[in-house]
This record gives sequence, structure tokens and C-alpha cells, in this order.
Amino acid sequence: MKKIRILSLDGGGIRGILPGTILTYIEQRLREETGNTNASIGQYFDFLAGTSTGGILSLIYACPDENGNYKFTAKQALDLYCQKGGNIFELTLGRKIRTLGGLTDEKYSAQAIEQELYTYFGNTRLSQALKPCLISSYDIEKRQAKFFTSSDALANNDDFEFRDVARATSAAPTYFEPAHILSTTQKPYALIDGGVFVNNPALCAYAEARTTNFAEVLNDPKKPTMPTAGQMLIVSIGTGSVKKSYPFDDFKDAGMAKWIKPLIDIMMSGNAETVDYQLKQIFGTLKPKDNADYYRIEPILDKADPEMDNAEQENLDKLYAAGQASVALYKDQLDDIVTKLIENH
Repeated sequence: MKKIRILSLDGGGIRGILPGTILTYIEQRLREETGNTNASIGQYFDFLAGTSTGGILSLIYACPDENGNYKFTAKQALDLYCQKGGNIFELTLGRKIRTLGGLTDEKYSAQAIEQELYTYFGNTRLSQALKPCLISSYDIEKRQAKFFTSSDALANNDDFEFRDVARATSAAPTYFEPAHILSTTQKPYALIDGGVFVNNPALCAYAEARTTNFAEVLNDPKKPTMPTAGQMLIVSIGTGSVKKSYPFDDFKDAGMAKWIKPLIDIMMSGNAETVDYQLKQIFGTLKPKDNADYYRIEPILDKADPEMDNAEQENLDKLYAAGQASVALYKDQLDDIVTKLIENH
């Protein structure tokens, strides 16, 4: 029986360059080890989960071309950030003045990101994803979590455009206006970034995988039905740990304005740490041969700015360099992951 290979990607805005660089390395190693020059991330994972920037990456890896093959390489996914990030997070002087730097309106226009998402995804629908996937968002009108899954799109005949799912999962409050999208049955949704409640979606991926008949979905009798933790290989990748300290004396009398940015930072990193703890506890109950099949890769930021929207060319270069440094730091684990991905293919 082959294990279910799960890839989970955190949110983090332009810091998506970090997991994008790491996955480019993994894809290159897969090609070297298998001799298949067309090997892709999507081919070697059975389930993809992502929040915000991680949701966009997951959709890119699962996107089909007109012939039903994997449309993008990991390098092409990385290019969205390295080459288009400056356009997506462009803050003109006029808009900066009109919005008071994002205080009275969203900081960025959504036009650029929507155009780039259309360029990448066109009219591809979620039901066409080449692998099962889960993308998180939050419905601000219904006040409930919204998980876009390819299984629901197939089973319920209520589908979504890839580009709309990507727009919804990355609609970070204060940065972009909420996404107002329609399903294929014309149901309206008002959605914001899934990072507000589940910046690390690895545990959601685990829960969804537990209810999935992979033998049937993947048309592979060597894959398990409703897999247990011991039948999973989970690779969870963050977007750079930010450990900024907030001294008590600076915040004991702080008001709303001062708490906004620290709260966002704490909620994102706190969720990631909590999910990591929970999965370590779950896998810690398994037999020795299985309990090492959960990997949490947290890239280093090195000299890069941790701000999620700093897409100045200098910072893009620093983020890419930090991604390369993270590859070197985690090389042994990444090479182990490549070996296991191939063994369970």
C-alpha cells in the first residue's frame, strides 16, 4: 500500500517566494532521481492544501493544460512572485494619498492580481484540478469558514473558477478588498483571506484526507481508502517565521491602532505553531517507521523584510536568496522527502 502524499502551504503574501523556491528544488531533484524531465510537484503529491499565497501555489501545481497535463512547473509558479509581485503590490502615490496609506480603504487595487490570476488560470474550474485539493477562505456574510475542495466541486455540481478561488483565499483584509464571486450555479459569496483563521492548513488537509477515498479518486488500487495518519506523508511548508518581540511595557496601555499589526502577526504565527504541535502529537503516537512522515519546513527570512507586501525588487531578490539558504538549511530533510515521494508514487 502506497502512502497518501500531502502538500500543505501556509499564507504569507509575497513571502510565497520562500516555499516556491523550496518546491522548485524538490521538483528538480524529482527529475534528477527519476530521469523524467517532465516530473512536476502536482504529479508527486496526491493532495494539495493551501491558504492565501499557499492556496495560489497549490492551484498552480494542480492546474491542467488543454491536454489534461500539468500546465506549470514549480519554476513557473515561482515566477508569478519574482516577476509579477511588483505589479500586484504596486502602491501609486495617488492611491497612497487617497487611502492614507491603507487607513481609509484597502491598500492595493485588486485589478493587478485579478489580471495575473486570469493570465495563469483562464477559465479553468476547480472540478478540473488534476489532484484533490483544499483551499481556505472565510465568508464574511455567512460568518463561516469556506473550504473550496475539488471533491465538493465534483460531487455537488456547484463549481468555481480557479481564478476566483485564488482571489478569495488571498483577499487579505486591509491589503485587498473582499472577493465577491459567483459559483457556476450563480450562488454569491463574499470572501476574505483564509489566513484570518487557518494560516497553516495542514490539519485541515489531514482531516479532509481522512474522509477521501483515494483509491477511487486517483484510480489507483495501491492507494488507501480513508487513510489513517500512518498511511500519510505530510509535507507542510511555511513562509518564514517572524519572531518579533512585543515588550510588555510597550503594550500594557496600547489601544486598537497599536494592536492591529501585532495581532495579525501573532494570529498567523500562533496558528502555524498550534497546527504543527497538533500534527506532531498525532504522528508521535505512530510506529517508528511512520512517525517520521510528517515534515514541517519553516524557511528562514535571513535579510529579507518580513512584511507580506514588500515587493520592491531588492526585497524580492532577498526573499529568493533566503529561499536558497533555506534549501541549504533543510537539504537533508528535502532529499528525504524526495525519496519518499518517489517510493510512494
